[in-house]
Amino acid sequence: MSETGTVARTPRPGAQKSSGTTAKKGERAAKEKAVVAVQQLMGEEESRNPEEYQCTGVLEADFAELCTRSGYTDFPKVVTRPRPHPISHSSASTSEKPTLDDQRLSASCSLFSLESKYGFFWPTIQVELEQDDGKAVKEIYIRGWKVEERILAIFSNCLPALSQLQAINLWKVGLTDDTLSTFIALLPLCSPTLSSQIFPICRKVSLEGNPLPKQSYHKLMAMDSTIVHLSLRNNNIDDYGAQLLGQALSTLHGSNRTLVSLNLAFNYIGDKGAGHLADGLRLNRSLLWLSLAHNHIQDKGALKLAEVLHPFELTHPEVVERRRLLLEKAAQEWSRWPTSSRQAEARMEREKPQIGGVSNVTLVEKMQSMKTLKGLTKKKEKPGEVVKKEKSPTQGVPKKEDTTKPGKVTIPEQKPSKGKGTKPGNKEKRSILLESELVAEATELINPLLEPMEHRDGKVFMPGNKVLLYLNLLRNRITEVGLEAFLTAVQYQAQFAKPKSASKGPVGLLWLSLAKNCFDPQCPMNIMIQELMLPKDPIKVKLKDEEAPPFST
Repeated sequence: MSETGTVARTPRPGAQKSSGTTAKKGERAAKEKAVVAVQQLMGEEESRNPEEYQCTGVLEADFAELCTRSGYTDFPKVVTRPRPHPISHSSASTSEKPTLDDQRLSASCSLFSLESKYGFFWPTIQVELEQDDGKAVKEIYIRGWKVEERILAIFSNCLPALSQLQAINLWKVGLTDDTLSTFIALLPLCSPTLSSQIFPICRKVSLEGNPLPKQSYHKLMAMDSTIVHLSLRNNNIDDYGAQLLGQALSTLHGSNRTLVSLNLAFNYIGDKGAGHLADGLRLNRSLLWLSLAHNHIQDKGALKLAEVLHPFELTHPEVVERRRLLLEKAAQEWSRWPTSSRQAEARMEREKPQIGGVSNVTLVEKMQSMKTLKGLTKKKEKPGEVVKKEKSPTQGVPKKEDTTKPGKVTIPEQKPSKGKGTKPGNKEKRSILLESELVAEATELINPLLEPMEHRDGKVFMPGNKVLLYLNLLRNRITEVGLEAFLTAVQYQAQFAKPKSASKGPVGLLWLSLAKNCFDPQCPMNIMIQELMLPKDPIKVKLKDEEAPPFST
C-alpha cells in the first residue's frame, strides 16, 4: 500500500493538449486586441487630421469623407437639386394617366415611398451640376437647416477643389455674425488659381432669411471682396444696416469695384436708409442693378435717390478731396517727364521776374506750360521726324483748342484702359450683363472726383451717376412729390441717351420701376416717365423688334 501511495500520477495526454491550446488562444486574443487598439489609434489620428485628405473635386465624396474624418456621423447628404419634370401635352399621356396611378397605388404605401416623402425635411446640400460634366458643381443651395461652424470648417477644405463653382445660396440657415465672418473667409478660397481668368469663380452669393443682430452684411462688400452679385432679401435690414451698406458702396477715399447687382428687397429700409444708399451711389461706378422693392421708403428717400441720377453739388469734403487728387495727378505727370523737360521748366521759372521773392506763375499758367512741354516731348519721340533745336521750349508749339480760364483748372479727358479679354472656350454663357461688367470695370479706373465738373455760382457740380442701369422701388410709400424728382432725373438722362452707342460708356437708367406706390398710376408724371423709359428698355425694345415682322405682314 505504501508503494502504491508513493507512486505519482502521470497527467493524461488530453490534458496537456488542452492547456497548450488555451495558452495559444490567449496569445492570439492579446494580439488581436493590440491590432484593434492600433487601428483605433490610427483612426483617431486620421479623424484628428482631416486636412491631410486630398479633395478630388467631387463634392459628394469629399464632403462625406471629411465629415467622417472629423467625427461627424449624422451629416447632411449632398444631392442634386430637383428640377420640375416637363409636362407632356400629348393625348396619349393623359389617357394612360389613370392606369399608371392604379398601378402605383399599392407601391405608394411602401416604406420606400414614405421615406422619400418625408425625406424632404432632412438636411441636404443641394447642388446644380454642369451639363457637360456631371461631377462639376456649378451652384450650391442650403435651405432650412442651421449651418454650424464645423460645416463651414469642412467647406473650407472641399470648396477650393470645385473649379466650376459660381454661386452659393443660403436660405434660412441660422447665420450669426460669427458664422458670417467665417463664411466670408471662405470666399477667397473659391477664387480661381489660373491667372487667365478675369472674374472669380464664386461670383454670386445669396443670403436670404438670415437676420443678424449686428447687421454686418456690409462685410460682404469690402474693398477686397470678389462678389459680383449679392442678394440680401428678407433679412430685416433697417436704416442702420442700410447706412453700413452705403458706406461699403463708396466713401470719400475708396469704393467697391466688383459688385454689380445688389438686391435689398423685403426689408425695413426707410428714408434715412435710402439716403445712406444714395450717398454710396455718389462715388460708386460699378453697381449696375439695385432693388429696394417692398421697403418703407417715402418721399425724402426718393428725393435722395433721384438726386444722384442728375448733376448734384459736391460737398466741402468732396471738393477738398478733388483738389488733393488733382495735385497728386499733376505730380505724377511731372515725375513721368524726362529730366531735360523738367530742367527747361525750372529754367523758365527762374528767368521770370519775381516780386518780393514770390513767382508770378499761377497754377493755371503752370499747368498750361506743363501741357506744352508734354506735347514737345511727344513730338520729339515720333520716329522719322527731325526736330530742330529751339531757343524756347514753347516756340513753334501749336496752341490747343481748349484754353484754360483763370480760376478754373480743366483736366484732360482720359481714355479708360482696356482690360484683359477672356479666353474663348469657357462653359459659362456670356450675357449682356457680363458685357456691362466689362464696361463698368473700365470706367471704374477713373476716380469720379476727376470727372469733368460744372462750375456754377462758385459751386462744383458732378454730372451724376449714369452707371446705374436698373432701379426697382416697387411697393414703397412714394407719392407724387418723389415721383416728380424721378421725372426730373429721367428727363436729364434722356437728353444724353444714345442706345446705339451703349457699349461705349454709361447711358443712365434703362429700367425704372415705381409701381404699387402711393400715387395714381395714370397720373401725368408717371405716364411721362414711362414714355421716356420705353425707348431705353432693352427687353421691350427686343420684344417690339421680334413682333414687328408678323404685324407687318
